[in-house]
Amino acid sequence: MLERIAGLEDELHDLEIRLGDPAVQRDPGRLAEFGRRFKRLEEIVRCGRRLRGAVDDLETARSMLAEADSDERDELRREITGFEATIEAETDRLKLLMLPRDPNDERNVILEIRGAAGGEEANLFARDLFEMYEAYAKRQGWRIEILGSSPSDLGGFSEITALLSGESVWSRMKHEGGTHRVQRVPVTESQGRVHTSSATVTVLPEAGEVEVRIDDRDLRIDTYRSSGPGGQSVNTMDSAVRITHIPTGIVVAMQDEKSQLKNKAKALRVLRSRLLAAEQEKAAAAQAVLRHDQVGAGDRSEKIRTYNFKENRLSDHRIGLTIYRLDRILAGELGEVSDALVADERRRQLEGGP
Repeated sequence: MLERIAGLEDELHDLEIRLGDPAVQRDPGRLAEFGRRFKRLEEIVRCGRRLRGAVDDLETARSMLAEADSDERDELRREITGFEATIEAETDRLKLLMLPRDPNDERNVILEIRGAAGGEEANLFARDLFEMYEAYAKRQGWRIEILGSSPSDLGGFSEITALLSGESVWSRMKHEGGTHRVQRVPVTESQGRVHTSSATVTVLPEAGEVEVRIDDRDLRIDTYRSSGPGGQSVNTMDSAVRITHIPTGIVVAMQDEKSQLKNKAKALRVLRSRLLAAEQEKAAAAQAVLRHDQVGAGDRSEKIRTYNFKENRLSDHRIGLTIYRLDRILAGELGEVSDALVADERRRQLEGGP
């Protein structure tokens, strides 16, 4: 491992020189790419140097122990124990730092939430999930932008799409994709009985225009009048846009903006991200299409997580995690759940699993 660090030190030095090149500084794309790589390598090299220093100190202390008198031996043994603990900790840290990165780690996220099984109660739960992610995003310092929404009759969402942007947004949010199940007494229930409903969450990496080029000839664009809240100026104009990507059959509709052009721009943004996700999954032929892999059919039996209001309990079924602070999690305190999912992913990577 330390031999690999020597090679990475050379690469870090080379990157430092390239970042100072005026030609690179004039190219925002290359500058950002080199900057990200430099930041990652700097952390790995720093950890490797600490490990190398601890290994050298351990060897020195052991050689001194062989020649030390009785008064010095106890102190040297304590030092050796400390160096061994440092080596173990830094080795574990270095293994994590050198794990292959998810190619989407630097991307923003397109978040889609839909009410699934359970009728209007599912739509209300979809709104609860959106508000949870909105509060979590603020805690993380991320920016959130609603791209489109379809409000339901009782104030929920049959569907809502948002863009999340910020540091580590993909690495944190990618674990949220799937079917989320809720168990509670619906507002429409007069007998106080607990119902089970579900909503689906899809997390897509945002695609840039350069990465996914869309031929206008492959698109069918329909315009129609917006429905739902928005006022007369929205509902009496053909401002809503539905785009169908003919080769794949992917359909994206947007209606939140009063401007047809703005709705079209947002729809294309989501379409590019869906096409990118499909291409990434196609390249990894062993996996299913990302959207279906995450949400399936939206059936309650496919749940990744349960939100039980009566017990104030959240259970993530993938990692066997149960927390009895559902009210705080819905208020945006999702960090403990997210940390556990990230740690589980790293553990599986270290074990060589999927």
